[in-house]
Amino acid sequence: MPNRPKSADTIPGSVPVFPLSGALLLPHTHRPLNIFEPRYISLVDHILATDRLIGLVQPRDANEESPQGKVSLQKVGCLGRLTQFEEIEENRYIIVLEGISRFELVSELETDTPFRQFSINPEMYETDFDPDFDAEAVNRVQFLAMMRDYAEFADLEIDWEEIERTSTPDLVNLACMLSPYGAAEMQVLLEAGTLSARAETLIALAELEMARGQSGNTVQ
Repeated sequence: MPNRPKSADTIPGSVPVFPLSGALLLPHTHRPLNIFEPRYISLVDHILATDRLIGLVQPRDANEESPQGKVSLQKVGCLGRLTQFEEIEENRYIIVLEGISRFELVSELETDTPFRQFSINPEMYETDFDPDFDAEAVNRVQFLAMMRDYAEFADLEIDWEEIERTSTPDLVNLACMLSPYGAAEMQVLLEAGTLSARAETLIALAELEMARGQSGNTVQ
């Protein structure tokens, strides 16, 4: 199996891209995906035969989950490495992507593949390779208080003993990935410059949702 990239300069200059609305992948997290469209079956076959790397990027128009054609994409995505693969039936895969690093799209390549490929630039996200970068700047007490308030607001059952054992980076990133927000909010969480900024953004989103919920409104 190809090695996991360890720095920005070990990431290839171009990758196949999976446009998928509302799907957040962050560095050092894992996301399962159900693959069944022929173009993405071909994409998975391609990365299995090469370096197992794929770029997950949201389309700018969130009205369609995975639009056809050369639609406009968000500027920032996350590189994922395929770590688990299962063919559950003919032409249907379950895969798991491990988040490696964010990147910026540079330009689309002219190819004859049914999936899109882009040149990318991950250089400004070198700190994504350090799972503990900025962790000490996160106000963990405030973040846990938000989680408790939100769990009560949304009537969620949470294993708080497990939460207390979870590292701060894993806690923040998992909470972001499991949050109920739409594509626009997910993109804001992805593009947050640091872990502490991501935590503060999620706190702000949760507080806004709870305030609107108390006044009888919902987040739009």
